[in-house]
Amino acid sequence: MSERDALLIGRPTDTELGDKLLGTTWIKGGPGWRLAFTITGALSILLFALITYTLITGIGLWGNMIPVAWAFGIINFVWWIGIGHAGTFISAILYLFEQPWRTSINRFAEAMTLFAVLQAAMFPALHLGRPWFAYWLFPYPSQMEVWPQVKSALPWDAAAVTTYFTVSLLFWYLGLVPDFASLRDRAPTRFRRAIYGIFAFGWNGKANTWRHYKAAYLVLAGIATPLVLSVHSVVSSDFAISLVPGWHSTIFPPYFVAGAIFSGFAMVLTLVIPVRKIFKLEAYITPKHLENCAKLTLTTGLIVLLGYILEWFMAWYSGDAPDFYQSFVARPTGPGHTMFWITMTCNVLVPQLFWSGRVRRSIPILFVMSLLINLGMWGERFMIIVQSLEREYLPSMWASYAPTWVDIGILLGTIGFFTFLFMLFLRFVPIIATFEVREYKHSLEHAERKANHA
Repeated sequence: MSERDALLIGRPTDTELGDKLLGTTWIKGGPGWRLAFTITGALSILLFALITYTLITGIGLWGNMIPVAWAFGIINFVWWIGIGHAGTFISAILYLFEQPWRTSINRFAEAMTLFAVLQAAMFPALHLGRPWFAYWLFPYPSQMEVWPQVKSALPWDAAAVTTYFTVSLLFWYLGLVPDFASLRDRAPTRFRRAIYGIFAFGWNGKANTWRHYKAAYLVLAGIATPLVLSVHSVVSSDFAISLVPGWHSTIFPPYFVAGAIFSGFAMVLTLVIPVRKIFKLEAYITPKHLENCAKLTLTTGLIVLLGYILEWFMAWYSGDAPDFYQSFVARPTGPGHTMFWITMTCNVLVPQLFWSGRVRRSIPILFVMSLLINLGMWGERFMIIVQSLEREYLPSMWASYAPTWVDIGILLGTIGFFTFLFMLFLRFVPIIATFEVREYKHSLEHAERKANHA
């Protein structure tokens, strides 16, 4: 099987391809689907119940204290933002580089981006303590002359996350328009045809329409690509502009960007593998797609490892005693050291298994490894945030942090809400970009005809 054929198994007709890929939006879910929907829905209710409880009572319900004023709230914020990064990377950068293997997985990643950013956006607002004043973070025309404090990193986060979400939403929606038109023409009920017709914006499939569509999609891809670098660089500045030992480092922007894409690709594997099996999409999401994701996970994992090494080297080479103590004593042996070793195992040792082609082609192993990497990246955020604040300059101010049941419940609630939104996406939106797979199939057929004539 050639490299190109490995991305699409068989030669389905356009009708068969449309029936299979568009039909996922109106097939009925079984008992397992309803059970998963119930569990994720219950976790979503738990999330909003705990958020309401926090708003009424205050963030004293969390385990935050002095000196650990930043804890689960900011850990979860950085973790979810990181997960959202791979969507733009796969859809925009791989589109610009004309990588054909993106066609079957880009929509997973785009949806993942939006749902992960929604989870992340909750935490800075809640962490304010008075989230009803969150609009102060934005430079709106104020009659009271209350303007954002630009010396604070919070307005930077608000601007970066809002921009990233807006562009990602436009990019995702524009990519859906041709498939919405196909759903409009194939939907089994009049109500569905009307709804999909509204979202299709009168798409007619003419050559002129396609020309404008391709131009707009290319422009959005070009705009979205720099955001991969900018958003998490801004998030890293929350830490790098401070003087806390372990934070004030110029390596943070590229280190955070690499870590974000690393965790994002792991989450893509976590989502794609079960969906591929449940909806029987093995011919369209092939082992080659999963192997390519594994290769990029390994690549970004090696960059993360380089970031760790440089961080340790600078702590030693600088001769700064608090920084040295933070890197070589507090994190590996102090409070929370278990999370440090989990992070090193999941983020350093586990990705090295991707050097093996047998591992990259083993789907159960890929799935388990993707879960471990997601765990490791959450642990990295815990290590950077909590362990750094537990051991600052004055030993008299040292303290140990422990999360409360509200902290843990909100984290589990965001995971449930993310999964709930993703399941809704699977039910109402084509999982795979049908028109892109069809274009790829036609390119294969054209290449075959050309080779036969030669």
